[in-house]
Amino acid sequence: MPITRSAKKALRTSVRKRAFNQVRKDNVQKTVKSVKKLVGEGKKKDAAQALRLAQKALDKAVKEKTMNKNAASRKKSRLSRMIKKVA
Repeated sequence: MPITRSAKKALRTSVRKRAFNQVRKDNVQKTVKSVKKLVGEGKKKDAAQALRLAQKALDKAVKEKTMNKNAASRKKSRLSRMIKKVA
């Protein structure tokens, strides 16, 4: 446990940031999972709509510095490639 006053404050902010980051990461994971599920079912039109939501979630995570820019870009690229492969 923190002893100094500044360490206590750092712990409080760290806990608060962790909660926000966890919500953002969960949102990203849910949207990406829904896209993959729709691609697996072969629903190209629905998957394309879900991709927009996933891209929005990824961009928001990057903007708030929850996720690395390149990692989000890689995920978006791979998801769009998956959708293009669906017949």
